[in-house]
Amino acid sequence: MRLIVLTAKYDDDANVWYVEESNVPGLRTEAPTIEALRAKLPGLIEDLVELNQLDFHGEVPIEVIAHARTTVTIAA
Repeated sequence: MRLIVLTAKYDDDANVWYVEESNVPGLRTEAPTIEALRAKLPGLIEDLVELNQLDFHGEVPIEVIAHARTTVTIAA
């Protein structure tokens, strides 16, 4: 079984999650929420696997590693 791995990152200026890197060539997309980004992935990945003739067959897990940063103000 092969595994599709991608790193998603949040862009504070654009207010979107985007695919920063992936082991699927050409996988570039963005969405307003991480859930919306995850929902887009299966269709895009299917198309890119076929286009790039990658060796993925059957049910292939997608691992999304997400990076986001926030702050908290703590009273002294």
